[in-house]
Formats: sequence, C-alpha cells, structure tokens
Amino acid sequence: MVRPAHTARSERTREALRKAAVVRFLAQGVDETSAEQIAADAGVSLRTFYRHYSSKHDLLFADYAGLHWFREALAQRSPDESITDAVHAAIMARPYDDWAVAQTAALRAQELEPGRIARHIRAVEADFAKAIEEHLTATRPSGLDTDERMRVTVTARAIAAAVFGAMEVWMLGEERSLPELQRLTRAALDTVAAGIQ
Repeated sequence: MVRPAHTARSERTREALRKAAVVRFLAQGVDETSAEQIAADAGVSLRTFYRHYSSKHDLLFADYAGLHWFREALAQRSPDESITDAVHAAIMARPYDDWAVAQTAALRAQELEPGRIARHIRAVEADFAKAIEEHLTATRPSGLDTDERMRVTVTARAIAAAVFGAMEVWMLGEERSLPELQRLTRAALDTVAAGIQ
C-alpha cells in the first residue's frame, strides 16, 4: 500500500519531533525543555510542532499515538496465521528505533506521575484491542452473530491485556531492554493463546 507523500512527510516530521524531544528530555529534563527547543532541534517551526502535538508531554506517549503502524502491519499478516502470532509480528514491525523506545519508556517512568501513565496506557490498550477486533472482523466473509461478536471482542481484549500486561512488567522490571520486552510479549501472547484455543 502506497501512502500519500503528505502522510509520509507528516510521519517523518512526527518522528523527527519525537527523537528531538527524547534527546532534549534526557539532556535537560522534561520540565526544562520547551516546545520551541524541540521544534528547532527537529528543524521545524513551532507552528508545525503544534500541528502534530498539543504539548511537549504528548511526545512521551507519541510511540502509541494512533497505532496506524500496528493496523498496517496487522493487515499485512496472512489470514492463515494465528491471531497471537500475527499480533506479535505486527508489534515487532514497529517503525520506531529501539533506542528511542527504551529511552521514552524510562522518561515516562521518571517524569510523570503513575496515575497519568496508567490512564494513558489503559486508553492505548483499548485502542489496541479495537485494532485487533477490526482485524478479526475484517477477515470474516459475512457479518457476525451475537456469540461470534462476543468471542471476537473477548479475544481482542484478552490479547491487548496480555500485551500491555507484559509491557507493565517490563517497565517495572530491572531489565528494560527491547529483547526482554519482546520475550515478555511473546510469553504473554503464548499464555493467552493456550487459553483461547
């Protein structure tokens, strides 16, 4: 699927802002960093910054915004593949560099109160479940009856809960490497798959 140039350019700008923010946040802290500094470091205007993000704090959760990358990666998976394998492969196809993901997770833990993190993670978990549910229903040739709809919804929510449970364990653990996150995610999905079959 070819994306319009505007969308690709917009994604590059968002990623440049996200990377610039992580570097600034690590160097001088979130509170001491301004949106103007982030925009300048990314080579864009302040107006462009606010076209993409409503505040500098939004950049701490930018790796989850929209989940377009996840939906696209999930759509590319084979319909013959198990849903847990498809979800794991789609997650691992994330477009962000590993360094920025790990640093952003550490910054969230250091800079934000746990309640704000939990609220945001729960909202992202719900979006993630919705994306899985959409994927599961898109592969059905006809409409779903009530029982099928319930199974799809429960399956999607269980998978999302497993993924975000693994992420929570990872964020609270001592080993915050991306291979460890990948391992925990796979283990969580395997646990769910054993119960879904």
